[in-house]
Amino acid sequence: MDSTTSQCLIPLGHSKIIHLVRHAQANHNVAGKKDLGALLSPEFFDAQLSPLGLEQVSNLCNYVNTSGLFKKIDLVITSPLLRAMQTAVGVFGGERSSGLKSPPIVAVELCRERTGVHPCDKRRTITEYSSLFPQIDFSLMESDDDNLWKADVRETDEEVAARGLKFMNWLKTRQETEIAVVTHHRFLQYTLNALANDFHPSVRSEMCKEFVNCELRSMVMVDKRMMNCPATDGSGGSV
Repeated sequence: MDSTTSQCLIPLGHSKIIHLVRHAQANHNVAGKKDLGALLSPEFFDAQLSPLGLEQVSNLCNYVNTSGLFKKIDLVITSPLLRAMQTAVGVFGGERSSGLKSPPIVAVELCRERTGVHPCDKRRTITEYSSLFPQIDFSLMESDDDNLWKADVRETDEEVAARGLKFMNWLKTRQETEIAVVTHHRFLQYTLNALANDFHPSVRSEMCKEFVNCELRSMVMVDKRMMNCPATDGSGGSV
């Protein structure tokens, strides 16, 4: 019997289950498929979900309920953009017929979509959001106004990836062990690509496949330091 192994075990307390969710289809997604220039239109400021997006939310909510996932989730983190919060509340918010109450939903600026230039990626004030989404905890938001979005400067790929790694480091410090994160296409793309730099190509390909609207993908976050494996991305962990 071969005594070598490529497997490893770590204590459960050094890992988390992360359920990554891309927001449901929003109006700017529909317009952008027809004409990318539409993303520059003020018409899509802080874009809301489309009719198909609302249907996608309902379908994912049903899946979360019937699969038993709802009762396992300790915390929901959402981007503070309208389409993400509509998805987070629609899928994970509210009391279920079983009597189960929803997990806390917290808005975090770090996991928002790439900022700048596109009005669809600019958020409203927290004051306005607070009245729209009383279920969401906005206490971690540092400013009422959107001070990150610039009309003439678009966040670079590298800046989004760096912000994503910072978010993952923060997520690692949370006490909760099973967390849903409702976020965006480019944020997921650049963050996961940065995390998967040193992974086997087959794992990297599976992990970094582009998310479709309202897709939920579950991953395990482990602390590489527990496996005596240096984190080449600087995050200290991986998913």
